[in-house]
Amino acid sequence: MAQEDRPVTVLIADDHRLMREGTAALLRADPSVEVVGMASNGREALALVESRAPDVVLLDLEMPVLGGIEACATIRGRHPDIEVLILTVSENEPDVWAALRMGAAGYLLKDMPPAELIEAVLDAGHGEPHIAQRMAGRMLREFVGDARAAGDPLVELSPREREVLALLAEGMRNREIAERLFVSETTVKTHVRHILEKLRLRNRSEAAAFAARHMT
Repeated sequence: MAQEDRPVTVLIADDHRLMREGTAALLRADPSVEVVGMASNGREALALVESRAPDVVLLDLEMPVLGGIEACATIRGRHPDIEVLILTVSENEPDVWAALRMGAAGYLLKDMPPAELIEAVLDAGHGEPHIAQRMAGRMLREFVGDARAAGDPLVELSPREREVLALLAEGMRNREIAERLFVSETTVKTHVRHILEKLRLRNRSEAAAFAARHMT
């Protein structure tokens, strides 16, 4: 995880040269981001991870030799302190879930606004997962109407924690939740941490998916 006082270091892996170089140029425009390497496939990405030790790896989903999902699983298994973001054109929900199951900190779309991409990289570098807003909405709708598990899986949460969880499911960031609930961003972060601990979830993405499944 990157320290607050230094740039977030990023490795980009994409088999399309124009895409990876364009993404690198976009990220380099922000002084809070430092691009430390580029790879054309998952295998090259794994080698560069060992030598460059980036804070965040941006992986294309479909790459020759070794795809993004497989590369993500390997990176997370070997280096749990390195965050992985999938950057793809695929809007298929199964791809999202596959990436999250393999430990990805987020799922991004290549046509997302540049500012959101930079925000996602910075979030990941500081331990905050990020899912493209368009995909977060689809994930929520996918689970509406699913059968609820027996009993109340949210019984351990306080009323305020339930409010925060519901807003996470809407794709809100900590700052937005704080503004909605008229509390500090630090308070929101504390609530999020308690939610993850109580529900035994790994990150905000899992919390949003959990809320979509269990909350109306």
